[in-house]
Amino acid sequence: MTDLIARSDSEHTAPTQVLSAATAGSAPESPEPEVRWAPAPPPRKKRRLGLWIGIPVGVVALGAAAASLVLVAPGTTVGGVSVGLLTQGAAADAIRAQFAATTATIGAGGPTLTAAELGASIDADALASAVFEQRPLWNVGQWFGDPLDAPVTIAEDEANDALREALPALYTDPTPAAVAFDGTAYAVTPAVDGQGIDLASVVEPLHDAFAAGEQSVTVEPATAAIASPTTTEIAQQTSASLNELFAQIGFYVGDERTVPVDPATAASWITLTTEPDGSLSYTADATKIQAFVDGLKPLVDREPVAGTVIINSSNEVIDTITESVDGRVLGDTTGVAQRFADQLAAGTATYDLPVEVTPAVAETLHRVLEVDLTNQMLYMKENGVVVDSFLVSTGLPGADTPTGDFRVWAHVREQTMSGWQTALNYAYEIPNVQFAMYFDNNDNAFHGVYWRDNWGERGSNGCVGMPDWRAEQIYYWSPDGIDVKIYH
Repeated sequence: MTDLIARSDSEHTAPTQVLSAATAGSAPESPEPEVRWAPAPPPRKKRRLGLWIGIPVGVVALGAAAASLVLVAPGTTVGGVSVGLLTQGAAADAIRAQFAATTATIGAGGPTLTAAELGASIDADALASAVFEQRPLWNVGQWFGDPLDAPVTIAEDEANDALREALPALYTDPTPAAVAFDGTAYAVTPAVDGQGIDLASVVEPLHDAFAAGEQSVTVEPATAAIASPTTTEIAQQTSASLNELFAQIGFYVGDERTVPVDPATAASWITLTTEPDGSLSYTADATKIQAFVDGLKPLVDREPVAGTVIINSSNEVIDTITESVDGRVLGDTTGVAQRFADQLAAGTATYDLPVEVTPAVAETLHRVLEVDLTNQMLYMKENGVVVDSFLVSTGLPGADTPTGDFRVWAHVREQTMSGWQTALNYAYEIPNVQFAMYFDNNDNAFHGVYWRDNWGERGSNGCVGMPDWRAEQIYYWSPDGIDVKIYH
């Protein structure tokens, strides 16, 4: 038998010995045995079961934590759509897809329209964002909460167009308000409402069906008035604006409306336009205005006209008999028509013309009332020339009419005069004294005297008396501020 001797793991194994016969005892001598090496068995590995079990559990825990941060709480519905355990993006897609598949049948057996065809929409992204903020997976208290509403909005024009096409018999068009010139002013024809399907009667059932998770609903359409975009109020505002413009329209020099434009002519310049939103706008035709501008020159140009004014010794103008009129010449009118058209469209109806002005020089009259006490005469003078004169009656001795330079400061058409007659020592009261003009601070005046006629003789209490008709003459000839000279 061959002996197999296992090799030790030790690096310092002693050499194998061959047993001799003496050592082996009395055993018979035999041939030398064959020696062979057998491979050593591999070392036993340690089992690490805790590590392999722990890693999957940790991964699951981390995944759950991460999911709780990106998923919606279970049991959450938005508008009838279950979005629990979905990401925000997936929730938005689910809401959007469910609503897109929702249809409405208008009346029993009527046409069926999709939500999109009706112009109905929901903001799926905003809803998903809101539901994720309110009900994240980690918020256990929000699990299986009440359904969340999904508001439905509708594009009215789109909805009306679709419903009108589907059910034309339920629609009548509104009549827009109109503005037109009637020959003297702009007048308004009121708007008339049309009729159509009340959109609320479609949107509300559509919303309720979506909230209930139903993909189709039959609605009973109600009718409602459809207003014209161009309302009566819009037309009235436009009409009032144009009529206000026409009340002041024209070509001006300063504050003067030198060349007015009659309403019919102005209306021929104006074009009214209805905008897509129903508002009214207007423009002015510069070409038509140009024809009017071409005729301005003879209406604007004029020679200066001198007026007449009354002055006193201080060269102060105390009255104007006739107004002076400055001369003027129309300047360059290139571009006036277009600029005026632009102004009218912007709501300005006054156009300031370019003119060269030649100032008028007024004629001055220096008027004076002179009284000669010695000769009891009154002289009316203009620029040093006597234009009229007549006898008067001045103050008695002891009640003398004052001498000097004065100015008339008040006109009184009729009054009762009373006082003390200084010279004759008695009180008096005289009613209905006509055309009094006061010239000093002692109540002395020019006035009419109807109770005596001793003209050329002294007889008053200091006033300058004269017949009523003469008093009237100087009353209107002598403005306040006229110079008065009284002398001997």
